[in-house]
Formats: sequence, C-alpha cells, structure tokens
Amino acid sequence: MKEQFERRSGDEMLHLTLCGGQARVLLGETTRLVQRAADIHRASAVCTAALGRLMTGTLMMGVMLKGAEENVSVTIKGGGPMGTLVAVAQGGDVRCCCDDAGVELPLREADGKLDVGRAVGHEGRISVVKDLRMKEPYVGQCNLVSGEIAMDFANYFTVSEQQPSLVALGVLVAGGGVKKAGGLLIQPLPGCTEETLSQLELRSPMFADISRELAAAPKEELAEDWFRGLEPVLLDRTPLNYRCTCSRERMERALLSIGRKDLQEIIDEDKGAELSCHFCNSVYRFTTEELRTLLASAEH
Repeated sequence: MKEQFERRSGDEMLHLTLCGGQARVLLGETTRLVQRAADIHRASAVCTAALGRLMTGTLMMGVMLKGAEENVSVTIKGGGPMGTLVAVAQGGDVRCCCDDAGVELPLREADGKLDVGRAVGHEGRISVVKDLRMKEPYVGQCNLVSGEIAMDFANYFTVSEQQPSLVALGVLVAGGGVKKAGGLLIQPLPGCTEETLSQLELRSPMFADISRELAAAPKEELAEDWFRGLEPVLLDRTPLNYRCTCSRERMERALLSIGRKDLQEIIDEDKGAELSCHFCNSVYRFTTEELRTLLASAEH
C-alpha cells in the first residue's frame, strides 16, 4: 500500500483485489451525488437514505460492466410507501427516481435509525436489467429479504448471479443534508481459500456502519485499515456522478413512440405537450406547430 492509496476527495469508486486476486473489493463514496439526488427529488431523510443506498449498489454493478455503452438498471418494488424505486448506472454515472420521495416516517424504535426497510417495503422483488449491447439484455430478479437494500443486493448477487457477496450500503443524513454516503462490496473469486474467507468474515463487523466509517476517515485510509495483511492492490478508481441522459431528442422519440393516432389527438385537442424527466425533473415543452413538424417527419 504505497502511493496507490493516495487520498482524493469527492465521489469515487475504488476497485481492489485481495490476496493475489482471491477476492474483489469495491469501495465507494457517493456523498455528493446522493445530495444531488435528494435536492432534485426534494427527498425526505428516509427517502434520501433509500435512494442513496440504491444508487450506490447500482453503481457497483455499473463499474463492473466492460463496455462504455453498457448500462444496468435496478428496480425495487417492495410495497412500501415510496412505491417503485429505480436507479440506472452507466460506468460511474447514475440517476434515480421513485414514486414518492417525500415520505416521512418515525425513526426505528430499536436503534433510532432511519426506517428504510419500512419506507421501501419488503414484500416484493429486486429486478436487474443489464444492457450489454447484445440482442437481448440480461435480466435477473429475486425476492426482497428486508427492504434495507444492502441485504437485498447481497441476496440478489448470491441467488441470481451465484456470486456470494458481502454488501454494506449507508447514507448518513444530518443537519438537513447528506453528511456521508457510500458502500462496500466484497466478492470471493475462484481460488479463494477458506483462510481468506475466514479473515473477511472476522472483519465484517468493521464494515457494518459504513457511512459513519466514511465520516470518520478517508476511504483510502479505511481500505488500508480494513484489509491490512490481505495484500490489497488498487486496480482502478472511477469518478462517480449523478448524471441524467435525458434530452429533447429523447423526448421527441418518446412522443413518436405513442403512435401517430395518439400524437394527432394531442395536436387536435391540446395546446402543445409538456414532458418531464422522472430522473432530473427537467421539463420539455412542445408547441402545437412543433408537434405537427414532428409528426410530419415521422411520416416520411
């Protein structure tokens, strides 16, 4: 652990290997992008925590994809008051939305923490769609186990992808804002010894409250401390951002996708059209004349 663990501020995902490639580790800080999402969606504290955990877990999947154009979408339908939660990651870029980000709930009586599991619900499924730029996307899903999201990601990796995983996700909300957010993913790889697995299990309590750990020390220092003696090697570090891919052109395609008949009805009955992006709340307005031009272009 030399200069490769130099301290850098900001949202970033560290990709490490342990014990000569016996295990993979992703350690990420997502504080700024979670705050950005909270601001966009005017999210309550508990919804900020839920969306932050979902985005961090989805980013872990995103940075593991090979191609620059590949992306992954994670959808959680747990039956809770937040409704459906969606996050989409492409490399280090992520965006998210949910049905209701303003849900307010009392803190959990047991430990005084945000009740993410109740906000999300746990009577449903987590679904993953990976667009690998092939004929058909990869689709995987499994039942939720807690609605707390970290455990649900871990269960998904184990059940749907046959990859045992330790997942820690956290968002520390204080003073009306996101103080720290981030996550950790550890996956044993082929050839991982029982000794290495035992060492990781013994150290797992150190990762449990990851947002508070990140608030106490830089991510690079945590990596050094947590994996001391396990030969950690930093392979890559990926900048992370909240970034939406919406555009006027995409909205035009969305309008065309409803079909010529329905688009003609909008032209005849309404005074233009207004479309909002669920991920960033950007509003795109089209006049009646613009809609006529769009419909004419589709007919040629």
